[in-house]
Amino acid sequence: MDDINAWVWWLVGAAGLGIPLVVTAMPEFGMLSVGAVAAAVAAGLGGGVVLQVLVFVIVSVALIAVVRPVAARHRTQLPELATGIEALKGKQAIVLERVDGSGAGRVKLGGEIWSARSLDGTQAYEVGQEVDVVDIDGATAIVM
Repeated sequence: MDDINAWVWWLVGAAGLGIPLVVTAMPEFGMLSVGAVAAAVAAGLGGGVVLQVLVFVIVSVALIAVVRPVAARHRTQLPELATGIEALKGKQAIVLERVDGSGAGRVKLGGEIWSARSLDGTQAYEVGQEVDVVDIDGATAIVM
């Protein structure tokens, strides 16, 4: 153990903390790994064991205290730009073939022709009517 410098052990610890980061996708392990790298720098600059441990603890706790709430806030936010099927919900479409509850009708939605059925199975929409897209079920627009 005396043959290998302390900074090498800190780097081994940082790599060891990086493995569960990749396996579990828990960012806290990455923050602990950065703390270990900071302790390796302190060891490389000649800091004692107490200083190395303090640097590890301070950097790790600071990262967890600052970065984790920011990451959690970003994780809970909905995307500002709806894409794919989500972008089509709430749009208006033009009936090209009679739409009823059977799903045999067609609408022009977003420049494309979609199969469509009415939300209320008893309601029918005739050619040329504007309808609102409520949902998308597979390749079928649910309209009302």
